[in-house]
Amino acid sequence: MYKHVLISTDGSEVAQKGVDQGLALAKTLGARVTLITVTEPFPMYASAAGGWIPAEMGTYDETQKEYADRVLGAVRQAAQTAGVSVETLHVPNAQPAETIIETAKSRGCDLIVMASHGRRGLGRLLLGSQTSEVLSHSSVPVLVVR
Repeated sequence: MYKHVLISTDGSEVAQKGVDQGLALAKTLGARVTLITVTEPFPMYASAAGGWIPAEMGTYDETQKEYADRVLGAVRQAAQTAGVSVETLHVPNAQPAETIIETAKSRGCDLIVMASHGRRGLGRLLLGSQTSEVLSHSSVPVLVVR
């Protein structure tokens, strides 16, 4: 059925549910896994355009890479323990939904697995939903875990 599963994580507790289900499914199917985490660009505010650069900007990329390495390393270990073939991928300075969709296409994944916080109404509007974006625009099937 599915031979190559793309699992997305941001390292959150909610995302871990998607990771766990994705790894279990991949093991059952004998599928290989590409695990992706995407870190967004440093948030630039109007004041930054006026010449003020926050101190955090200088270490942002390094901090995001360290965090992604920890997240991906933990899942890599879990996948290896479960006997699932996994490749990890960190894509920095990108928009998560677009990157997840493009990665699934470019790597020949036939299923995307990701979790959803299940926010509705104003919370979803204010916080956005990467899962909703992927569902809306992906030509690859998406399994959403809650």
